[in-house]
This record gives sequence, structure tokens and C-alpha cells, in this order.
Amino acid sequence: MTSTKLRLSIMMFLQFFMWGAWYATLGTYLGKAVSADGVRLFSDPFIGDAYGTSAIAAIIAPFLVGLIADRYFAAERVLCVLHLIGAGTLWMASQSLTPTMFYMYVLAHFLCFMPTLSVANSLTMKNLAYPGKEFASIRVLGTIGWIVAGLMIGSLVLYNGQLMALPFEFYGKDRPADYMSIEPTAYPLMIAAISELVLAFFCLFLPHTPPSAAGQKVTIRDILGLDAIAIIKEPSVLVFVISSVLICIPLQFYYGLANPFMNEIGISSPASKMTLGQGSEIFFLLLLPFFFKTVGVRWILLVGMMAWVARYTAFAYGDAGSKQYLIYIGILLHGVCYDFFFVAGQVYMDSKAPAHLRNSVQGFLTFLTYGLGMFAGSVMLGRVLEHYATPDAAIKHNWTSVWLVPAGLAAAVLVFFALAFREEKAPVPMELTTEGGAEPVPA
Repeated sequence: MTSTKLRLSIMMFLQFFMWGAWYATLGTYLGKAVSADGVRLFSDPFIGDAYGTSAIAAIIAPFLVGLIADRYFAAERVLCVLHLIGAGTLWMASQSLTPTMFYMYVLAHFLCFMPTLSVANSLTMKNLAYPGKEFASIRVLGTIGWIVAGLMIGSLVLYNGQLMALPFEFYGKDRPADYMSIEPTAYPLMIAAISELVLAFFCLFLPHTPPSAAGQKVTIRDILGLDAIAIIKEPSVLVFVISSVLICIPLQFYYGLANPFMNEIGISSPASKMTLGQGSEIFFLLLLPFFFKTVGVRWILLVGMMAWVARYTAFAYGDAGSKQYLIYIGILLHGVCYDFFFVAGQVYMDSKAPAHLRNSVQGFLTFLTYGLGMFAGSVMLGRVLEHYATPDAAIKHNWTSVWLVPAGLAAAVLVFFALAFREEKAPVPMELTTEGGAEPVPA
């Protein structure tokens, strides 16, 4: 591996390590944080509101990328500044004990962090000799970083107030009560902030990448990719776009509630167990080209939506006892859920777009799905969680009812798509990477 590829790989690893260190456990922390006198600091609806900050940033991020990264400053310097501010705001969030201040700090963090995803992709592409062939081998380090973060957070405990790794003899067993998981604490936020600070300084050692569009005029139409609206006139594309926005509503339930759910019902080290989903994602991504050749895009997308229904149904009826296997099934279905709908959908949209509009189309799709769709899901998940709260001291929510809501929503989208989407085949993609555009959330 060359020096350039090594530096790009480390950047990807750190980028997703710091994100994975806190994002999955945020709902657990917000659900259990209490004041000195035992009063809960954050409400159930606030959990959804906090996750909604990433969606707000996904809506605004194209402005930041279009106006700054592409036209005025070198990419590595943009990354350094954004990560530096992001680390500071994330650390301040870990110290905040009021909903208003916590929300503002997390929102400020995501406004800095979300643009770095596409800037990092762009910087990587520009510094590879053969980006179409080499990008995937660099980007996979991001998934590995997310997995390592989950394993690390799941294995760290507090013992007599001291942060330490869980002793090896307790792995896979019920840990003693005096070894407290850090997942319900602010430690994941602090670990993420420190790792992002490291990433900020590391960005100064990335290959110098000057702005590619310096001196060019920029319009709101360019930044939002509004020229991409033209391809929605095709009925199959319109159905896919509508389905993508709607499926992002139940999608947010997994990001926001899977970790709190497993912690609440008594499954040990859920952050570590959730990394099985990222392993599944890598496996099914490798299978995706085969399915494009054999069954076509319609069935790939249908199977992806079926997997969402199956995942949430498995969560609804799983428990920490004899039915724990259902929860593992739900986690392992992540590869099908994500790759067979979101990755396949990006490839499908890329195949429908004219060459000069491909970046605009991907940006517009991200704006609608990871922006508007996931914001709606964030608002809904917090209210659903509050609606199904119970007085039980141990398990505070009726999780069967909670998970049947996104299962029902996904089933409704599945029926709509199955009836309305008529295109059987799409061009077989040569590559499963997209140059430019925003990066989807890995979870």
C-alpha cells in the first residue's frame, strides 16, 4: 500500500470510528441520564429530536460543501477545521445537562460533520489513480472503523468509578453488577470527541487537494441538484423516490432505538453485538452485483424492503431469553436492509441519470431521504417511544408495540412499491461506488 492510500485509509477509519463510537448509543444515554437528585434529564420525544439533528444537517450540508469545500479552500484544510469544531461541540454536548444546550451542541456537531463525509469521499477520489477500482478498498476501512468502535464501547466498563476494559473472563456472560457498562453514560461522546480531535490534526497530513471549482459561479440550483428533478418525470423513478423517502421514516427507528431497546431488556454489550450488522453489510455488498445480473433491480429493492419488515418484526417478538435469536436475526438482516435498498437504489438512480447530472441526482436523493425522510422518522420515533412507555421499573417501554409501528410502516411502503413499480430490469452497474454526493449513514 502506498503512503497516499495508507493515509486515506486511516482517515476513513477515524472518520467512522468516531461516528460509531457514540451514534448508536446516544438513545441509551438520553434515555437513562439523570440529575444528581435522580430526575431524568431528557424525555423520550427528545431522543427523536436529538437524532433529527443529523437529518437537519443532511439538508443543510450541500450548502456548506458547495460554497466552501469545492470553491475556496483545499479539502484537507476544510476537513481539519470542520473536525476541530466538531470535536469541540461533541465534547460540550457530553457535558451538557439541559435539553436545549445538548440539542444545540449536537446540531452544531452534525452541521460540521455531515459535510466531511462527501468532502472525504471527494478528496479520496481525487488522489487515487483508478478511483473506480480503488475507492471501495479505501472506503471499507470506514466500516471497519465503525465495527472497532462498537466493539470498544461494548467492552469498556466503569468499575469503582474508573474506566476500564471488561475483564476477559466476563465476556459472553452476565457481568457482575459492579462492572457498569458505559453505554448509558456520556463516555462514548467523550471518546468520540477525542478521536475526532485526533482526526482533525491527522487531516493536515493528507494529500494537498486544492478546490476543484475555484472561481466558478455557484447557484442554489446547482447546490441542491434541482436539475435532477427532471428524471423524476419517469414513473418508475418517481415511485422509487417516493418509496425511498417513506422507508427512511421506519429506518430512523433502528438508528435511534435498537441500542436502547437491547440495553433495556437486558442484553449485555449491545454496542458490540450491533457490529454484526456491519459485517453483514460487507458480505451482502459483495453479492449485490450477482443479484443485479440475475433478478434485476425490482426484486432487489423488494427484498430490501421485505428485510425491513422482517427485522422490526423480529425485534418486536425477541427478548433477552429464549427468543434472543430473533434479535440477532434482526441485526444480521442489516446487510440486506441497507445494501438491497439504499445501495442498490443509488446504483439504480445513477443508471437513470445523464452523465452530467449524476452527482446532482445523488445529492438530490440524499436531500430527500437522509434529510426530509429521516427527519420525519426522528420526530415520529420519540413520540412513539413516549406513547408506549410503561410504569415497569425494569423495562420502561412496551417494545413489542414500539417495533410493530416501523414494521407496519415498512410493510405499507413495500405494498405501495410492489404495486406501483413496474420496471423489471436496470443496466448492470460496473462499480458500486458513487463519486461525489453525500455519504449514507451506516448503522
